[in-house]
Amino acid sequence: MRTDFIKIYKSVHTWTGILSGMALFIAFYAGALTVFKEPLARWVAPPSISTPVTLAEAPALISRTLAARPAAARDFALNLQLDEATRQLQWQERTPGQDDHDTLGGRHFSASLDGSGAAHIEETQPSQLAEFIDILHRVVGLPFDNDPSRWLMGLICTLYALALVSGVVVLLPTLVKDLFALRVGKNLKRMWLDAHNVVGLFSLPFHIVMAITAVVFAYHDDIYALQNKYLHDGQLAKAFSPRTPPKQAAPRDPANMLPPLELLARARQIAPEFKPSALQYVNVSGPRAMVRIWGHDAGAPSPRAMGGFVALDPYSGKVMSRDFLPGQQSVANLTLASFFALHFATFGGDSVRWMYFLLALAGAWLFYSGNLLWIESRRKKQRSGEALPAQRRDTEWLAAGTLGVCLGCVSGISLSIVAGKWLYGHVADLNAWHWYVYYAVFFASIAWAFARGAARAAAQLLWLAAAATLCIPASSLLGWALPALGLWANTSAAALGVDATALVGALCFMWMARATARRVAQGTSASVWSATSTAKAAQSQAIV
Repeated sequence: MRTDFIKIYKSVHTWTGILSGMALFIAFYAGALTVFKEPLARWVAPPSISTPVTLAEAPALISRTLAARPAAARDFALNLQLDEATRQLQWQERTPGQDDHDTLGGRHFSASLDGSGAAHIEETQPSQLAEFIDILHRVVGLPFDNDPSRWLMGLICTLYALALVSGVVVLLPTLVKDLFALRVGKNLKRMWLDAHNVVGLFSLPFHIVMAITAVVFAYHDDIYALQNKYLHDGQLAKAFSPRTPPKQAAPRDPANMLPPLELLARARQIAPEFKPSALQYVNVSGPRAMVRIWGHDAGAPSPRAMGGFVALDPYSGKVMSRDFLPGQQSVANLTLASFFALHFATFGGDSVRWMYFLLALAGAWLFYSGNLLWIESRRKKQRSGEALPAQRRDTEWLAAGTLGVCLGCVSGISLSIVAGKWLYGHVADLNAWHWYVYYAVFFASIAWAFARGAARAAAQLLWLAAAATLCIPASSLLGWALPALGLWANTSAAALGVDATALVGALCFMWMARATARRVAQGTSASVWSATSTAKAAQSQAIV
């Protein structure tokens, strides 16, 4: 390929990476954590004191709850797999004007049977920590989970796709020679570039899937609207809803619904390998009553992060839809479900989830290292016998911004996780405090990076990231050793996995902080990462 073409693609790769890199770091780092949303939810949830009922008692619980709280009939869930973060019967009552994608708003309730057999209903404040981190992932760290934020995310992911294509084109001429090259030595820039190329190339399929699916997710509502207008004559909604049933003279009585045990038996007849986890009842008092039986099939991809479902009529048990049932989808639905499964890692079990976790962290490092490589390539070098050159202002700003945004995201997420335990029972709206803590740390880190300069702030912000991440297992340890503090230590394998992973992450940040401190103290004074360069520049400005 001609050299001038390579230069054009290199320029495209550089600038699309710079424009989208910091936002994509947030998306990938937060996305790595959302692969394990359930363990995170269990880690932060206090021990449950509710007494579960048997499935044989579930009809009484449902009918008495709906009699006491008719609004619950719109949408409630009977959970079959209970843990610290899940109540057996729970629902959400949405507020007027609430966004369709907003899973944090509204009021949350749960119900159980008291000693006399009556429905005991209480408003709950379930931790939305895992969902909050997922929102950061979906809207690249923006504080608003709405359509404009998702559109911006789609634009960023479009730049991301351009960066992928142009990066591969740039690497093609030296692909064979540099494929496994990792030249470790004094030339740190060369070593970082080799590592950037190797990680990027070997994780390319993963990144292609993420780029394509993220753009589709960002604009899917708009895509459906265009299809509805130009292809379906405004009738698209009918393709996703059951046939309109005959009009009912009166509301249907939920007491006449089939028992959950019978509904589950019918689901097993339809799909013997399907493992149900919850029954979601929708509009049970109306003519379009439906129950979605959610679950997983280990041998088939799931169309959603929480699995797939078969939809039944809760009164007759008739199958209303199996379009989202893992293992029994049509080719068209399976193709669509595969996009979701490939993005959410809802296939292949824990081994695939761990692979996605590591690939997402590697992706975050790619965007971080890409910015650092650009910064290092733009620095002015000191020539023999000449005074130390002043670094370009845009280079200094990008260095400070990269450190502040990326490491502020890491520290903010870690301390937001910790706040879920330390602030429980001490604040009125714990879920709002996840936002407060994250953005306070995030913006403070950015301000610190610009105030101190990249060289001085680098190691300090890495030590902050290490300390913040270490607070996660430390909080569990204190909850176990000093229960009087009001903390708790979940001893489930999932919660302990969160502590162990955070401990490993904290040790990695400590190692990075020590290596960065040495680089700042001993590196070439012509680098923007040199404390010597910063000090001499300050002296020069003072003299002038």
